[in-house]
This record gives sequence, C-alpha cells and structure tokens, in this order.
Amino acid sequence: MDRRSLLKFAGMASIGFALEGCATTTSTAKPQTLPKQARRVLPAVNASWDRIIRTTIGLRPHRPSGFVLRAEQLDNKTLIHNFGHGGSGMSLSWGTASMATDLALQHSERKAAVLGSGVVGLTSARELQRHGFDVTIYAATVPPDTTSNMSLAGWTPTSGLVDNQLRTAAWDAQVRQAAAIAYRRLQLLVGSKYGVTWIKQYQPTDNDLSRPNPNRNPNPILPAELQGPSVILGPGEHPFQQQYCVERDEMRIEPSIYLDALMTDFLNWGGKVVIRKFATPAEIATLNENVIINCTGLGAKEIFKDPELMPLKGQLVVMIPQSEINYSTSGVGRQLPPESGFVHMMPRSDGIVLGGTSIRDNWSLDVEEKDRQRVVDLHIEFFNSMRTERRT
Repeated sequence: MDRRSLLKFAGMASIGFALEGCATTTSTAKPQTLPKQARRVLPAVNASWDRIIRTTIGLRPHRPSGFVLRAEQLDNKTLIHNFGHGGSGMSLSWGTASMATDLALQHSERKAAVLGSGVVGLTSARELQRHGFDVTIYAATVPPDTTSNMSLAGWTPTSGLVDNQLRTAAWDAQVRQAAAIAYRRLQLLVGSKYGVTWIKQYQPTDNDLSRPNPNRNPNPILPAELQGPSVILGPGEHPFQQQYCVERDEMRIEPSIYLDALMTDFLNWGGKVVIRKFATPAEIATLNENVIINCTGLGAKEIFKDPELMPLKGQLVVMIPQSEINYSTSGVGRQLPPESGFVHMMPRSDGIVLGGTSIRDNWSLDVEEKDRQRVVDLHIEFFNSMRTERRT
C-alpha cells in the first residue's frame, strides 16, 4: 500500500485527511515501468511442511460500515469508542489514538482509563500520556496474548476495514485522517527498538501491467501519497515465473517486539495495568476515571451490544526464520482461481509467516486445516518455481 507526504491537520476538513507535524513534501512514486533494469536477485524461502513451527489464530474485529471513533456520555463520564479496525489496527492505531485523544482533551480531567491492551489500546494510552493524562489500562489479557500479537503485520491501512458499498464521504475522510497520522508516526518508530522496518514487497502477476490503466489503484480509499512508492518490473527484471511484478516499499511491523516496546514505554511513563474484564457498561461506569477510551475490539460486541461487530478469522502458518529473507510477497503463485483465495508471506525475526485466511463471522479458534494446506502448498509451489526460474 502507498504513502508519503504529511502536514499538520486542522480537523476533518473538506479534503478529508489529517495532516501532522511540520509541512513536508515528498515526491510520490506511482507505479511505472522504468527503463530496462537489472534483474532482481532474491534468495528463495525454504518452504516445506517440515519447517513449520506453529499455526496461530486471530479474530480481527470487523464492522461492515467501518471502525467506530466517537464520544458519548456514560452516566457522568466521557466514553470514547475506538474499535472495529478489522485487519488494519496495526496500521491505523496511532491515527485513531490521536483522534480519540483530541476528543478526550475536551474534558477538563487529566485522568483516563483505557479498556484493552492490544495495539489500539496501547497507542491510545501512549497518546493520552503524551498529552498529560494519568492513564490506567484495564484489560482481560496483555501481550503476548492479544489479538494484535497474531497479526502478519505490515502497512495495510484498509485490510478488512470496511465493506465498500457501506462507505460514506464522512467515513472516508475519517480514515484518511487516521492513515495520514499513523503513516507519519510509524515512520518515526523505524528501528530495532520497535521492530519497524522498511522492506520490499513483490506482487507477481501474469496481467500486463505495462499498459497504462488509470483505474489501477491498489487502494481506492487512500490517496497515492499514503501508499508506498512502487515500480512495475517486466519480464527478465524479477526472479518469478510470472510475466510482471509490482515492487513496492512497505513498512513491516514485528508484533512481539512492537507491542512489548509500547507496553514498556507506557509503564516507564507511569502507566498502570489492571487485569479486569467488563461485562456491561454499568461495570465500566464504576471506574474512578471520568475519561474512558473503549479499545476492547471484539469485546465491544457483547459489552455495548454492537450489532455489526463480527470476527474476520485469520490464520498464520509460521516456519523457521531465515535471516537472508528480507522481502515480502503477496498474491503469489500461478493465476489462481477465485476459490484459491489470496496468500502472502512476511519474513520476521520470529519466523517466516505465511498468511491468506479471512473467514467472515467465524468465532472458532480451531485451526482450519483445509486453509492451512492451501496456504502452505501454494507457497511451496511458488518458491520452488522461483528456484527453477533462477537456474534457467
């Protein structure tokens, strides 16, 4: 996905996106076919069944009409909802946390409670701290046992986020605002401490990408400056069997490193964590804090009776790490029939992560064996063909 210049935003203005920090401009590299260039040489992933070390399940909190970000009254308290980000929580959390904090600042009190310790809860807590709030996190689980720990995770600001037919202009403006803030903030966290790095992503295809197509926008919700610069590689310019390949710069987030670092920052700033689960708004109303940020994800369905909220079941297969692999792939393999679904690979220090599962309204935490077989076999086929292509 793409990204680039950011400014300081003045609210949900007419153009619909937030601008943060000092005004900056950077040229946007849109997909283009460059003059014939050197062939990319990439090591192949050693994909095989005997290298699998674990399979994880995560239930992404999806709302067909998009995430909820709004304030309301709960007795005499200000309750700010910040949940329902689908597969985009790791990407958008700094943005929605900043916007939730703007709502909290309208309250005179500087003591706040955050419900939930996934990435949305942790970033919300840190944003509140940065604005002078004394913050306590109330959560049933903490890292590494949160849904956020089960993320792939890269810059995917609209993954599982919204059903296109339910989008509105106001909601689009809100998500653009959140993405602009988050994209800038994540860039500033790049480094080993937070486990955020830039890598190349490759999307091989047999579709002829060399022909101009004004409708070819990989992410129609977001403007090009919030989607990474990319180029189109033609035959002979990449190591894959497909004719063409989109090469894109993307940010990778390693969840285990990232979430631990955020929690450490929160505690070092004087934050407190209370292990507690809430069943009703009445229980939440008993808290001492008068400013409350609800980041409970799927938990909000039962607590606040949200009729839209549902899980998108995700499943990741993790293989033994390979330090030489420093690129990701998506949409790999032959031209797949629709029933094959989408697959992708992300290398991390804790393993080579294979994904491609999104099952709507499925609450089961059991492994989907048929889906696991599909994802692993397609990657074995793809990386074996990559080795064959390199030898020929």
